[in-house]
Amino acid sequence: MGTVVTFHVEASHLSEANVREAIAEASKMMHRHDDIFSTWKQESPMSLLRRGELSLDDAPSEIAEVLALCAEARSLSGGWFDASSMPGGIDPTGLVKGWSAENALGLLKDAGVTSAMVNAGGDIACLGSPSTGGRWKIGIRHPWRADALACVLEVNDAVATSGEYERGRHLIDPIGRLGRQPAAATVTGPSLAFADAFATAVAVGGDEAFAIVASLDRYDAYLIRADGSEESTEGICLVNASADK
Repeated sequence: MGTVVTFHVEASHLSEANVREAIAEASKMMHRHDDIFSTWKQESPMSLLRRGELSLDDAPSEIAEVLALCAEARSLSGGWFDASSMPGGIDPTGLVKGWSAENALGLLKDAGVTSAMVNAGGDIACLGSPSTGGRWKIGIRHPWRADALACVLEVNDAVATSGEYERGRHLIDPIGRLGRQPAAATVTGPSLAFADAFATAVAVGGDEAFAIVASLDRYDAYLIRADGSEESTEGICLVNASADK
């Protein structure tokens, strides 16, 4: 998955040893996911599957699970997220990072943690509430100013942001929409796997994909267009927005 993952755990009712053990298990699982799904590692099961050197039946069970989620995300997004349209063969990169972080958070929960965040390169799965109370407050980086935030969101479960201001041009438009791609797209909702996929969809599909995500139950979106204009669904809680765009 090629990104940095950080854990923020608030668990005063657990011993430090138990918390460290839980984080270690979650990290181990995410490393396994990277070994399975990496398209950079030539001998990973995902790479072998893409080259036709491994059948889905013989692949680790996680691949079938993730590809089924990708198919569902394609349907829900009106085709704006489509893992099967990527160069070189099917590529679940736009969903699997969120899926993995979500599963890592599940391991922490199973270990007794009641308040935590797992941040996988800006795709964040949340559990419970911070020690200060209320919902988690997540800053969204400004697409043109690395030292500034575009806004701060209040999040219950998951938030994912997609754009090309960190990695350059890497998003593939599966439909062929004319016009400039948005500067950034953020999606919140109950599942980080789907929030990850839907943020990718809005980042390539702009207003059309934004409208589709806005129609989905329990998912909300925040869009920064290429011209700097913004739009957000009613469910997005913008705590603080930068006046200097």
